[in-house]
Amino acid sequence: MRVEDIFIRGTAIRLPATLLVADAVAAGACPAKIATATDMLSVAHSPEESAAEMAVTAARTALARAGTTPEDIDLILHADTYHQGQDLWPVASYVQRETGRSTCPALEVRQMSNGGLGALDLATAYLSADHNRCDALLTTADRFCPPGIDRWRTDPGTPYADGATALVLSRRGGYARLRSLALHADAELEPMHRGEEPFSPAPFSHRIPVDFEEAKRAFLRDVGMSFAISKAHAGQQTALKQALSDAEMELADADWVLLPHFGRRRLQAIYFEPFGIEPERTTWDWSRTVGHLGAGDQFAGLDRLVVSGRARPGDRVVMVSVGAGYSWGAAVVDILDRPHWA
Repeated sequence: MRVEDIFIRGTAIRLPATLLVADAVAAGACPAKIATATDMLSVAHSPEESAAEMAVTAARTALARAGTTPEDIDLILHADTYHQGQDLWPVASYVQRETGRSTCPALEVRQMSNGGLGALDLATAYLSADHNRCDALLTTADRFCPPGIDRWRTDPGTPYADGATALVLSRRGGYARLRSLALHADAELEPMHRGEEPFSPAPFSHRIPVDFEEAKRAFLRDVGMSFAISKAHAGQQTALKQALSDAEMELADADWVLLPHFGRRRLQAIYFEPFGIEPERTTWDWSRTVGHLGAGDQFAGLDRLVVSGRARPGDRVVMVSVGAGYSWGAAVVDILDRPHWA
C-alpha cells in the first residue's frame, strides 16, 4: 500500500532493567549453547512492572513528545503476545484510561510478533479513511516471565525481553513520513506454533512453560524442513517486495533496515544472508543488548535510531517483521527532521 500524508509524530520505549546473559548462564538459567548461538549480551527485564504498566509509561512519553492531547487521539491500538497483567481484561482500555481518557475506539491487536506492523497498517487505513481524523496511538508491551514463559528456552533462537513501545501516527505532520506498508499471511504455517496437542479448556493445560521447539518439531515431522523454510522466506519476501515497490526503491537503497530482535544465528539464516542485509545497516549492536520485545521490535528500533542521532534527515528506514500464524510485514519510512526531543 502506497501511503500519502501519514506521519510519525512521536515514539518511545520503556525498558525497566537489564539482565546480563553471562549472569543468566552462570546462574544456570540460560544454557551456554543458547548464549553462544544467539550472541546476545543482555535482555531487558521487568522485576515487577506489568506489560500494561510499561505500555502506559511508553505511551505517555510518546504523546508528550508528539504534542498530542486526548482530544487529538482518534484510535488506540495495543499489540501484544502474552499475559498483560490481568485476566479477561481489555488492556487497550487501560492504556486509554491512563493516557487521558480519550473517547475513541481502543482495541487490542494480537498477531504475535507481527502485531506492531499490523497495528500500523490498521491505523494508517483508519486515519486515511476520514480526513477529519487526527492521531492514532499505537502501543506494544510484553513481560515474558515464569511460570508461563522461559525467556531462554521457550524459543531458543530468540531470547525474550520485557518492555514496551509507543508510536503516535498522525495526519498533522511529524519527524518521519510513512511511505508504504505491506502485510502478507500464509496460514499453512499456523501449526508450527501449535503442535499436535488437542485444544484445551484453560491456559497452560498441556505444558508449562510454553515450548515452541516441541511444537515446531511436530510440524516439521509432517511437512519437512525445506517446506517450512521456503514458505517462511517466500512470505517475508512477498511483504518486503511489495513495500519496496510501493515506495519505488530497492532494499539496497535503505539506509537502515529494522529487523526482529532475534539471536545472531537466526538473523543470519533468515535475513542477513537471504536478503543481503549487512548487520551495520541494522540495530543489531543495540538489539543484542535488549532482546525480543514481542510485537515492538520495529517501533523500538526506530525510536533508538532517532534518539541516538544515527538516523538523520533524508535517511530511509525499512521496517521488517514476522509473526507466528504466519504473517509478515514491511514498511518504508522517510526521516524528515531531527525531533526536538531527540
